[in-house]
Amino acid sequence: MGVFQKIAQLLKANINDLIEKAADPEKMLNQLIEDMEDQLQKARVEVANALADEKILQKKVEENKKAAEEWQKKAELAVSKGEDELAVEALKRKREFERLADEYQKQYEAQHEAVEKLKSGLKMLEDKIEEAKRRRDLLIAKSKRADAQVTITQTMSKLTDTSAFESFEKYAQKIEQKEARAQAHEELLNASKTLEDRFKELENSDEDILDELQKLKEKMGK
Repeated sequence: MGVFQKIAQLLKANINDLIEKAADPEKMLNQLIEDMEDQLQKARVEVANALADEKILQKKVEENKKAAEEWQKKAELAVSKGEDELAVEALKRKREFERLADEYQKQYEAQHEAVEKLKSGLKMLEDKIEEAKRRRDLLIAKSKRADAQVTITQTMSKLTDTSAFESFEKYAQKIEQKEARAQAHEELLNASKTLEDRFKELENSDEDILDELQKLKEKMGK
């Protein structure tokens, strides 16, 4: 299988399906991009080799054309010297090199067409890989958002269980009842004081004031 076919398979892969199945989507996508770039590098080598072959064929065309021209000159020289036999041999050689030049020209043209297609395919693959790189971050972000959404959904489903809230309310009611009993106990204690106790408290309060008044008079000499 050629490298171009391998890259095409990588590009046709169902990326979204791979992400869903992957334990680590980011790692998987990075690996896919790395594989694409590895195959692309091999494709570049193939194109470079094909281009080198094209140049060799072009050189062969030029060499045989030049040789044909040289034998043409030799034939002309032989004719000018009256050497018809040499002129005939020179013309035969000229035709041989012309035939070779035509064959190499056909091969060169076919190779040139193939190279142009390879170069076009290589450019297309380079563009697609760059697009895949741009999509990588978006796909990873989508995957992470989907994971977060699943987590939120699971959390919300747990919150629909009212048992925890019911327990909280029960404890809140117990604390409020405890506070109410303490307040009631204090009110009962205050209500239980006799009228005599209340007057006694009042007298004790007045005695303190009278004692303080007497001390103030003595201090002032009155």
